[in-house]
Amino acid sequence: MQEKPSRDQLLARARTLSEALPFMRRHAGATFVIKYGGHAMGDGGLAQLFARDIVLLRQVGINPVVVHGGGPQIGRMLERLKIKSEFIDGLRVTDKETVDVVEMVLAGSINKEIVSAINTAGGFAVGLSGKDGNLIRAQRLRRSKRDPGSNIERILDLGLVGEPTEIDPHVLDFYDRSDITPVIAPIGVGVGGETLNINADTAAGAIAAAVGARRLLMLTDVDGVFDREGKLIAQMTAGDARQLIADGTIGGGMIPKIETCLDAVEKGVEGAVIIDGRVPHALLLELFTEHGAGTLVLPD
Repeated sequence: MQEKPSRDQLLARARTLSEALPFMRRHAGATFVIKYGGHAMGDGGLAQLFARDIVLLRQVGINPVVVHGGGPQIGRMLERLKIKSEFIDGLRVTDKETVDVVEMVLAGSINKEIVSAINTAGGFAVGLSGKDGNLIRAQRLRRSKRDPGSNIERILDLGLVGEPTEIDPHVLDFYDRSDITPVIAPIGVGVGGETLNINADTAAGAIAAAVGARRLLMLTDVDGVFDREGKLIAQMTAGDARQLIADGTIGGGMIPKIETCLDAVEKGVEGAVIIDGRVPHALLLELFTEHGAGTLVLPD
């Protein structure tokens, strides 16, 4: 039998709710695009908390749109099927055999697990891929690389890896006017109808810009962006972010994430946040507390 909360516990809960109410009112009616991935997605306990948080956002009047990744799960399935996989600049080279597995894992098992978790938590979620309703039109991504000691640049063929060229928000408008939360697998459709594998961060940023989201929230495996003294930067402008990239403060795998944030805010998103998805209720801490939980990137 569950014990009745003490008076102090009830008072603490009341204070927490009282502090959160202004933030709830501020965001009511807004659309938030949430990129969900990393270790948080592979942890059963955190996945349940994430699902509950999505339900709560909907209950307080926010319209969440979830875009998810699934790189580790794809890698495990390729290993099981004995399909070799190669990476170039962090992107998986994707042939026809590989893209079939990518679509099966992303739009199949992972997508439906997230949908089921949200529905079990009391919400109403529906799974989509970027191919549904031509939500994400894409073109093949091309990268170039200059060989050491040479001025000649080689074009790298990544196969069926895509980048969004057009987001059609028509199908999402329906969900925005309902109590249904869309959960989107980052699979796009090419000019010839081919399936293209799209980086989840990139897909989330493009969708956020297309739907006029108030926030792009990117759940990662780090707290956010740190300065040279190792302190978390709670907020910065787009100009600040560019300067931190230029002087080397932001480097490695954080650069493409920040570039996604910059692209989103330059296209009208009010703010983009990098948050540690391994922290329980990270979304709620970011949205409903005074100081947030990650690094917020704002337009200049």
